[in-house]
Amino acid sequence: MTGEGDRWAEHIPTFIDGHYGSLRGRVRTHVVDAHLRRHLPPPPAPVVDVGGGAGVQSLPLARRGHAVTIVDPSAGMLDRATTTLANEPIDVADRVRLVHASGTEAVDLLGIGRFAGVLCHGVISYLADPGPLLAALCALAGPGGVVSILAKNAATMAVRPAVEGRWRDALAAFDRDSEINALGLPTRGDTVDDLTARLVRHGAWDVTWYGVRLFVEAWPPDRDAEAAGEDDLLAVELEASRRDPYRQLSRLFHLVAHRRG
Repeated sequence: MTGEGDRWAEHIPTFIDGHYGSLRGRVRTHVVDAHLRRHLPPPPAPVVDVGGGAGVQSLPLARRGHAVTIVDPSAGMLDRATTTLANEPIDVADRVRLVHASGTEAVDLLGIGRFAGVLCHGVISYLADPGPLLAALCALAGPGGVVSILAKNAATMAVRPAVEGRWRDALAAFDRDSEINALGLPTRGDTVDDLTARLVRHGAWDVTWYGVRLFVEAWPPDRDAEAAGEDDLLAVELEASRRDPYRQLSRLFHLVAHRRG
């Protein structure tokens, strides 16, 4: 694959090695995976990860026996997935298919209603209008299929600058639903109510949601998680993800819906 025209190419080391390898990244992956285990049908149910990049969230599903399709418009991201798959057991690698395409192109390439699980994590925050992608995600899910979306919580945009002591930025963030993220890219926040209403319009039902990443947002990046007891930390973040008011205060939220039959 080539990286020509790949706007993600320069960010791959920071995003994959830096973000996902950080404590915040590990909390995100752990909490989302725990809820996927609860909601997805058992293996080998087919799952598509739209905007799945290097497969950090979906490769564990392949290891558990799911047939996984990773769709991403970034050739560089898919190259990283290929490298990771080369180090997996053959039976795991054989369960993963990589598709170089955008989320909205995926419906034409993969077909309507083919998947028991449709994942789209951390993608819609980069889109000015997530509507077409949300429609595509629901179209990819089969009757009763799970649609899983991870989004940035617009209700907590002031927390990060406040924790970092950027008080003027924090004041301004109370009335904003967008920010420049750690990669230097513009991102947008969403609300649970708005995304739920959009999914329902596209044929989803039984929508539930969880918070993702609360307490670690106040930690400095160099804090030693091992000394603090990372297993216990992950357990606390998971518990907070499903309880009010904690989930409402989380940096991200995880929506899980089902496609109507």
